[in-house]
Amino acid sequence: MAFVIDPPAIPSLPILGSDQRFPLRRVFCVGRNFADHAAEMGAEVDRQAPFYFTKSCHHVRLATGRIPMAQGTRAYHHEIELVVAVGKAGQNIPVAEALSHVFGYAPGLDMTRRDLQTVAKDKRRPWDVAKDAEASALVAHLCPVYPTAEYPTADCAHPQAGAIQLRVNGTLRQDSDLSHMVWSVPEVIADLSQLYKLQAGDLIFMGTPAGVGPVQPGDTLQGTIDGLSPFEVTFYDDQPPADT
Repeated sequence: MAFVIDPPAIPSLPILGSDQRFPLRRVFCVGRNFADHAAEMGAEVDRQAPFYFTKSCHHVRLATGRIPMAQGTRAYHHEIELVVAVGKAGQNIPVAEALSHVFGYAPGLDMTRRDLQTVAKDKRRPWDVAKDAEASALVAHLCPVYPTAEYPTADCAHPQAGAIQLRVNGTLRQDSDLSHMVWSVPEVIADLSQLYKLQAGDLIFMGTPAGVGPVQPGDTLQGTIDGLSPFEVTFYDDQPPADT
């Protein structure tokens, strides 16, 4: 098939213990999944059902090295999260079967243009431009759950509890436990699969605890979740200077 322009490359992430990569399809994010973060944002958790927003899979970057700041914001905030990689398609998945659809996990950052999000909330507009910025979905190396011939070193358990922490320039900013998530991984997969047919290659960002805050050019962020591969990134400003 001939295209009128060059098609984009398939976004993907590296896998621990393998030279193969995990191709990406869609990125779903759970909003307000930690009550303390909802409170610091002046909101409450809706305990009737999770709610979601999305990011482009082309905005996913491996959480390592230098990462560019987003354009058009004066308040670019960090949000460390557990990231779930879906490895098997499914629709209307029962909670009891949800974990069988998981390929693996990683810590990640859901970067947010907080000033634009605040304006959107005040004007009752969608959050799209606040959340879906270039290089705003940062993910560490994926840890597969089930050992196979392709991934013989897979030994990642399904995380139900464990520390989730983010340090900025060595200072602890976010410090919580996965057990404090309002909606668990199986519950989110089951609920989301009633809205979409989940596909292998989908990512789910599970929400962030309290302690979110601004990132400045030159800041180094280190993220850890118990049992998973840690990450370290340094942000830089690649925007041209404004005309004077």
